[in-house]
Amino acid sequence: MVPERSLERALGNQVRVLRRQHDLSVADLAAAAGISNGMLSKIENGGISPSLSTLQSIAAVLQVPLSSLFASFEERQDCSYVAAGQGLKIERRGTKVGHVYELLGHALRGDLVVEPYRITFTQGAAPHTSFSHGGVEFIHVLKGEVDYRHGTEVYTLRPGDSLLFDCAAPHGPENFASGEAEFLSIIAYPRDEG
Repeated sequence: MVPERSLERALGNQVRVLRRQHDLSVADLAAAAGISNGMLSKIENGGISPSLSTLQSIAAVLQVPLSSLFASFEERQDCSYVAAGQGLKIERRGTKVGHVYELLGHALRGDLVVEPYRITFTQGAAPHTSFSHGGVEFIHVLKGEVDYRHGTEVYTLRPGDSLLFDCAAPHGPENFASGEAEFLSIIAYPRDEG
C-alpha cells in the first residue's frame, strides 16, 4: 500500500533540497517561479499536488530537468524479509555432495546482486574446492569446524571466524573436522555478470 501523498511529500522534499542547494529562500524561489510563498510552502510540505506548469517553472529557476524533481520518489529502497526457517532452498553446485543452500534474501533492483545464504554441511558432506565465479564472497562460520580452501591457501575456520575473498580463485570446503557445519555466505557481484 502506498502511503497517502507519498509522491507529494517526496516531490516537496526534493524541491526544498534543491532550493537550499541554490541558497534561495522560499520567497526568492516563489517570486522567480511566479507563484506565491504560500503555494511553495505547501508544495515543499507535500500538502498539494502542483500542476506540471508550476513544477516546470520551479525546475527552470533551479536549473534542473523536471524529472529531477521526482528523483527521490523513484529511488525506492529495496528490502527483502525472510522469516526464520523460510529461506528458499537452492540447487547449486555442491548440493549433490551434502551442501544445503538456503537463500535468505535478494536484491530486487540495482546494479549489484547480493545473495545471502545459510549453508549447511550435512554429516558425511564431501569436500568441494572447485567453486569459481564472479564477484566477492564473505563467509562467517556459525557452527562446526571447516578447512576452507581459497586458491593455494587453506584456512581452518571455527564458529565466529570469517573470510572475505575474490570468487574467481577456486574455493570451497576441503575438510569437515566436526562432521556437520554451518555458515553464512554472502556473495556480491555486478548484475551484468549474472
